[in-house]
Amino acid sequence: MCGIFGYVGETGDVGPKVLAALKTLEYRGYDSWGVAVGTGDQIDVQKRIGKIGTTAPEFPLTDIAFGHTRWATHGGVTDANAHPHLDCSGRLAVIHNGIIENFRELRNDLRALGHVFQSETDSEVVAHLLEDEMANGADLTIALRNVFSRLHGLNAIIVMDITTKELVAAKSVSPLVVGANGTASTIASDALALRDHADRLLYLEDHHLVRLK
Repeated sequence: MCGIFGYVGETGDVGPKVLAALKTLEYRGYDSWGVAVGTGDQIDVQKRIGKIGTTAPEFPLTDIAFGHTRWATHGGVTDANAHPHLDCSGRLAVIHNGIIENFRELRNDLRALGHVFQSETDSEVVAHLLEDEMANGADLTIALRNVFSRLHGLNAIIVMDITTKELVAAKSVSPLVVGANGTASTIASDALALRDHADRLLYLEDHHLVRLK
């Protein structure tokens, strides 16, 4: 069980907001944490092992960011295994709650295609699978639909595309809740993390996709 939270909306000091939301979600995992912030055409990732505590890293102003607090399943408790995970190009970042039961088979196929992995996690395969789908012309929504159908297990996934400045998410059993307040859209694995960010909530159903811009 892991905690995930995402934001897209008005430009501001969003990084601390993501960290605060992750603290609310630490009951879902506290082995490590990580935050990805969109800056121009790059994704700036900061991740560390242990609880968030009084950590106060500096983040650039942004209009899109997300974060993850991890309970380790595949791979040890290391900075490299903490989320988010990037694709080879650095365009996409992924955070994930759940277990991808067929990840070894998927990872072997991706390595044969030349993909280089930076972690031992099952989650990282999603970033590389999406990269392949988008290289073949799919936009992120279609790419996630296609990739999600290949994953075995109960999963919730949020993907950041720094090129289009959007978050796209999908879930099966593992929870996801979308929030909105007129200036920003947010998404999390528990509505508790949205209490300071939303006046409207939407609980995603299984195999539904949501696109936040």
